Amino acid sequence: MIDSIDAADPLGLDAAEMRRLGYWVVDRVIAHFEGLANEPAIQTGTPAELRAALGGPPPEKGSDPLRALETLTDVALANMQHGDHPRNFARVPGPSSFAGVLGEWLGTGFNAIAASWAGGSGPATVELVTLDWLRSLLGLPEGTEGVMTSGGSLANLTALVAARAAGGAGVCYLSGETHASIVRGLPALGFAADQVRVIPADGDMRLPVAALTAAIGEDKTAGRRPAFVVANAGTTNTGAVDPLPEIADLCRAEGLWLHVDGAYGASAALCDAGRRVLRGIERADSLVLDPHKWLFQPYDLGCLLVSRPGVLKRAFHMSPDYLADVTAVNEEVDFRDRSLELTRRGRALKLWLSFRIYGVERLSAAIAHGIALAEHAERVIARDGAWEVVTPAQLGIITFAERGADHEAHLAKTAALAEAGYAVVTTTRVRGRSALRFCTINPRTSAHDVSSVLERLGVALEENGP
Repeated sequence: MIDSIDAADPLGLDAAEMRRLGYWVVDRVIAHFEGLANEPAIQTGTPAELRAALGGPPPEKGSDPLRALETLTDVALANMQHGDHPRNFARVPGPSSFAGVLGEWLGTGFNAIAASWAGGSGPATVELVTLDWLRSLLGLPEGTEGVMTSGGSLANLTALVAARAAGGAGVCYLSGETHASIVRGLPALGFAADQVRVIPADGDMRLPVAALTAAIGEDKTAGRRPAFVVANAGTTNTGAVDPLPEIADLCRAEGLWLHVDGAYGASAALCDAGRRVLRGIERADSLVLDPHKWLFQPYDLGCLLVSRPGVLKRAFHMSPDYLADVTAVNEEVDFRDRSLELTRRGRALKLWLSFRIYGVERLSAAIAHGIALAEHAERVIARDGAWEVVTPAQLGIITFAERGADHEAHLAKTAALAEAGYAVVTTTRVRGRSALRFCTINPRTSAHDVSSVLERLGVALEENGP
């Protein structure tokens, strides 16, 4: 027994071997970035094929690490949609930047944790600084607090848990275009059926203030307590932005908590074109954005900002005996007190590094590029009489349809693109109508990429068109 305790690390590798394998990984990732446009945008294996290559019984003995890395890269990582591919327009792509990858590598390599100040004061400070940068750029008031999460789904639900803890139970008002994860999450948070009011979107796919006002009045008359409004800052389906200033006025007048789901669109406020559309976002009581979308971070990274200091800690503080010696004092922050997560990695490192390397100027230009690409797509589609714009370009999203085509016809077109691996485009429904949808937020996507995919879908391009 003593011999086994004194033995060398059974999982150790010598420095030369670690460098050899590490450099191989770096080279493969750089090759991925450099050659992605010439690779399939999506590839899907069969369960049998993937199990045969990746499965089998648990390995009793170790094997050649380089061969294992090659299998992981050439099989597992090849059979997926590539969210960073310049012709991936499906859902919301994840066009990660290399600076973000570097930050992720460092955080993983150092096994960075950001749960308590005593256990991770450096990563915690990086998160605090990055949260304040975002607060400033989005125009929220000083004193706003926040936390990084895995993504928008968890960030939105964290916000609503904190809001209810701060103000008590009541009715939550949603648009019919509110993200499905929120609709799914409210019952899980304990909201009863009569505490969730879904209000149909107007003709512009926005939450109508008049209907919202009427619903609040009806609930008050019925003896229910209006408490929360969820507004959209860039819906996932069409990029629509709710009338945020008017909704904020109503919430202030009625004493309601205004939560803004900007998981997709809020980051657009970093550029002039997006800031104009998102006017009023700074008045949110809580705001969510996903840096793994339009701030070009590797999966996963969400962010919640709450403009009412202390709300998160009052909702989530925990102080069991075994954490007594790692409890924050004075200006220190224990991020375990800002969400339901206790163990949590240093998520902000990659975003902090991206801001340092690129600066707001380059990030803003990348966001503006995505907005302009959707507007370019709209112009091309509008010129072709066989096609029509269903919803105009809004924050990098456009929906469109072939005149007379049904959903099956649209599906066939997207399936052909995916099977060829050339591009990823998805169908959707807008007001019950089948449509195709582009989300053009990748800064590596060119106008030619957009036009070439439209041409393969059947949209005619002018001879000397873009």
